[in-house]
Amino acid sequence: MNLAIKIAAIAAVAALTGCTDLKPLQAQVDDLKSQVSKLSSDVAANKTSTDAAAKAAAAAGQSASQAGAAAAAAQNTANQALAAAKAAQAGVDATNEKIDRMFKRSVSK
Repeated sequence: MNLAIKIAAIAAVAALTGCTDLKPLQAQVDDLKSQVSKLSSDVAANKTSTDAAAKAAAAAGQSASQAGAAAAAAQNTANQALAAAKAAQAGVDATNEKIDRMFKRSVSK
């Protein structure tokens, strides 16, 4: 039994010797806590930036959609103007042809 007490005493001394190094571990834990806190704030800042970028992208997409609609309306107007110009040119060509026929008749008489 004497031997068991000696072994228990040696184990107790060894355990107590190991416990004296808690201060460096506590410092490391505190350092890790501060790093986690900084990373948390960095993540929050990145989320804010990401949200702002997503809103800007959505606004750009909406602007592009509106620009596409405006371009389609402009193309439609241009097509109508081209059709009107062709009709006007056909009228001018018909008038010129009539004038040419009248001029030929008056010259031939």
